[in-house]
Amino acid sequence: MSNIVQYVVVRSDLRSALNWPLGAIIAQCCHATAAVMHLNADDADTKEYLADLDNMHKVVLEAKDEAALMKLGEKLKENEIKHKLWIEQPENIPTCIALKPYVKESVHKYVKHLKLLKE
Repeated sequence: MSNIVQYVVVRSDLRSALNWPLGAIIAQCCHATAAVMHLNADDADTKEYLADLDNMHKVVLEAKDEAALMKLGEKLKENEIKHKLWIEQPENIPTCIALKPYVKESVHKYVKHLKLLKE
């Protein structure tokens, strides 16, 4: 497998400011990754990424709040980077963004300012 990675960016304030349980936050990431994989099932990088299930590489990063997440989403959209912004319903709360799998070098510049998600 080439250097294909999937980036997931989740709001770090969901737990601290909004008091969401860890399981609910993980579920948001799962929803977004499943959705973006479905939407890009015919993409060559996605197919290659899924061809070796035991060696998938995901990087989970944090956005400090809703504004930071939405700003990233706009930057991705402007640069035609395929992604899924997950908005939890019925609350209508943007929670995370999952990019489709990409060769790392082609998308790292859009997320390099973000830190790895920590508790």
